[in-house]
Amino acid sequence: MFDRRAIPAHAVETRWHARDGHAIRRIDWPGARADAPRGSILFLPGRGDYYEKYLETLDYWHQKGWRVTASDWRWQAGSGRYGNNPLAGDVSDFSVWVDDLATLWEQWVQETPGPHVIAGHSMGGHLVLRAIAEKRINPVAGLLSAPMLGFINPLPLAWQQRLGRFMCRIGDPGRMAWKSSEKPGASVHGRQNLLTHDDARYADEVWWREHRPDLAMGPGTWRWAERGADSIARLSAPGVLEAVQVPLLILATRFDALVAWKPIEQAAARLPHAELVAFGREAAHEILREEDGVRERALAAIDSFLDRAAPGAQG
Repeated sequence: MFDRRAIPAHAVETRWHARDGHAIRRIDWPGARADAPRGSILFLPGRGDYYEKYLETLDYWHQKGWRVTASDWRWQAGSGRYGNNPLAGDVSDFSVWVDDLATLWEQWVQETPGPHVIAGHSMGGHLVLRAIAEKRINPVAGLLSAPMLGFINPLPLAWQQRLGRFMCRIGDPGRMAWKSSEKPGASVHGRQNLLTHDDARYADEVWWREHRPDLAMGPGTWRWAERGADSIARLSAPGVLEAVQVPLLILATRFDALVAWKPIEQAAARLPHAELVAFGREAAHEILREEDGVRERALAAIDSFLDRAAPGAQG
């Protein structure tokens, strides 16, 4: 049985450096069939996330023969903070993250065997899709888990942008946009219900934060929210998604309480080579950390998609 509370012996934690020298954590698995690798997968987590939460899935891909890498985002988890509040999820602009991903991708494809696949969860899925759409990276295929393509907000996107700009003008843009948890109005105790139905997997996340305190992060700032709405608008612009030629598998749940379902459904219809696997109330936001039935269905869909979209040497 896989130990979700330990770094596997065959995985290696290091740091890579962005173009400006900023050090960012990464973790690498060699692939269980190093003599005949299936290919390589690069995984990027969501806002406030850290790769420790996904060790189980990363090791699953390793066991399938994939060479696996996961990375923090700059200013998250163990890779520093933007601003002085260590619990605030802040960023100067989402383009910094796109630039970092492009730099990592350039280095990573030189180090690893193809075919090269990229995967991202939530905000990570948003940034992966943006990097693909802007032709900053060129994966053979992409996996998007509950991608952040729209906020759950009754206001139209243009008004969300205006609100964000207004809130940044009237106060410190680095102040938290909500008080606790993952969304406005949610309690700390209700946080699990937003993420997963699996008590044990949620407890793993708490355990990692206790044992690696620098992983802890709280709400996003108003600057993060305003810049996030701007980045969503960039992806939503006419013709942007229609020009994406990379095959994509999108995993999403209709009842996600953190990212909006409708923009995901609309994006899947606009993307020329996208497949959408939709879950119902059985799945919360973190599909790859859900109860076994949901998670196994998601992994089976990924395996099938990669066999078709990223064929490689398979032993």
